[in-house]
Amino acid sequence: MAESVWTPDSWRSKPIKQDVVYDDPKELEAVVGRVANLPPLVSSREIDRLRAQLRDVAEGRAFLLQGGDCAESFDYCNPAAIEDKLKVLLQMSLVLIWGMRLPIVRIARMAGQYAKPRSSPYETVDGERILSYRGDNVNSIDPAQRRPDPQRLLAAYFHSASTVNYVRLLLDAGFADINRPEAWDLGHVRNPEIRREYQAIVNRLTDALGFMEVIGATSSQASALNTVDLYTSHEALLLEYEQALTRPRPKALGEAPRSAGARKRPYEPATPPRKALAPELCDWYNMSAHFIWIGDRTRQLDGAHVEYFRGVRNPVGVKVGPTMEPAELVRALDILDPDFESGRVTLITRYGAGKIAEFLPAHVRAVQETRHKPVWCCDPCHGNTTTAPTGHKTRSFDAIISEITASITIHRELGSRLSGVHLELTGEHVTECTGGSQELSHSDLPSNYQTFCDPRLNYEQSLDIAFKIARVYECEREGGSP
Repeated sequence: MAESVWTPDSWRSKPIKQDVVYDDPKELEAVVGRVANLPPLVSSREIDRLRAQLRDVAEGRAFLLQGGDCAESFDYCNPAAIEDKLKVLLQMSLVLIWGMRLPIVRIARMAGQYAKPRSSPYETVDGERILSYRGDNVNSIDPAQRRPDPQRLLAAYFHSASTVNYVRLLLDAGFADINRPEAWDLGHVRNPEIRREYQAIVNRLTDALGFMEVIGATSSQASALNTVDLYTSHEALLLEYEQALTRPRPKALGEAPRSAGARKRPYEPATPPRKALAPELCDWYNMSAHFIWIGDRTRQLDGAHVEYFRGVRNPVGVKVGPTMEPAELVRALDILDPDFESGRVTLITRYGAGKIAEFLPAHVRAVQETRHKPVWCCDPCHGNTTTAPTGHKTRSFDAIISEITASITIHRELGSRLSGVHLELTGEHVTECTGGSQELSHSDLPSNYQTFCDPRLNYEQSLDIAFKIARVYECEREGGSP
């Protein structure tokens, strides 16, 4: 049966999960109207560039690294926190490039990851039943401020804009310049073996780049060596906000590649035109982020989120877990990727180390029987969450590594390929996950447990993950075993 005509608000005709109920709908409408008239946070050209890069990932010519906080706090919008997160993602990608000999596509869970799905609208705090914390763009972690506040959507926009602006400033200023090894401080890598191995990679890379500079091989590629592409992403939960930042681009502009001597494409308006075009004459981009994903709780095929996602030009992700039937996965791809565009959809699998062997093979085989070419990305964090004897929610580093390596093996055995990882991490030195090169135990968790949501890999553990993935693919490339 043919799909109905899509419009930016056609999701409103569908049943919705994880919706937020506000006391004053008129205030919500006013805030959303304000957001709809603010400038976009990213551009359609950046989104198109990411689409092209994810096509390379889906076809085995690149690898995806996606990472960041479970749920951002407005307090994370400060220079130190942004720099730490950017630094760990760039360092991880450097390690992966060395081991895999592939370009790395970097997507940060930042500049908009302010909403959090919850299993229940209520929770009990100090014996009192109160509304659940839904993320900083809905309510406060403070139990006394749990009423959903529409003004927080506006605050989310401005915190996202500030974060995006600072990331652009850092990259433009050469924060990612790997010709400057002094910018990559390894002082916090306490494990001597990890430090030596990482320093050896940095030294060999900078030596190679120094040689290329001497012979003039880098002059025409300076920008590629001094900076990187870094894209933003979040789970698109609050569809009123997402719709407000969904902007059109006329289909007649730039649809076909421009031949030599052809006229340059006219200026592309980033805000809604004064005279609205018919939706079917436009391509619609969600300009709140480059990449958005549907969570495990909102991926109903007849639901509002799938309806919204099917119409935007952004590359999109879908969380895939044990509760998704193979036929349901295929149907989701048919809805979200009707044109069979390589990399249009990223399948973010999240099973748990003990369940991946049971569920991943059937999902891979089901997709292989179609014409779809998604990016297969492993989220080894969500399925491996436990509660420590101390009462802290935590994750085991060993379980995370186990799910990643199992995913690599299963894909290889089925003639498929794992093409990315999706991690909840921070560049800070927190103690929220056990294991890793620091050998953190349950008793260490209280020493610097900072998360108000799910536990994150810390700086060292994140680098450990990168080294272990790089070793696996390096051995594969050289024909050995890890």
